[in-house]
Amino acid sequence: MITILEAGLKDIKIIQEITNVTWPITYGEILSKMQLDYMLGLFYSDEALAKQIENKEQLFYLISDSKSTIGFIGIEHNYNDEAITKIHKIYLLPETQGKGIGKKVIEEIQKLALENNSEALFLNVNRFNTALGFYKKIGFEIKEEVNIEIGNGYLMEDYVMEKKI
Repeated sequence: MITILEAGLKDIKIIQEITNVTWPITYGEILSKMQLDYMLGLFYSDEALAKQIENKEQLFYLISDSKSTIGFIGIEHNYNDEAITKIHKIYLLPETQGKGIGKKVIEEIQKLALENNSEALFLNVNRFNTALGFYKKIGFEIKEEVNIEIGNGYLMEDYVMEKKI
């Protein structure tokens, strides 16, 4: 059974541990080690995560099975003052992927989104990320292609995807 419980400041270390396992596998062939390290520091340092959690910039949730924490999500309801829930982060440990857990997590995000009057889910995904196929399979559509400057000369080369709910 999968459970999704809201995370807080006390959970920063577990979020970082999951990130440190998933990111090199997810992005290791897409991004340089220097960009990977830069982005981890930018988005997942103690300070960055604490700010996001304390200011409720994103709501973080831990994903657990019967044995341990296997992933996390970061979502934002009412994104840009619209009836949208934006999925900023969704990461599952590699050994759990391909077992239907991602689909269950998206279903739970949809429930949370509907409770918060959202009409759609949005997310950005790297254009070269293998997760792109998963998102298409579960009903997300590409809305646009974006290049987001994040500093140090680095870009996030993403698709913006949407799923109506």
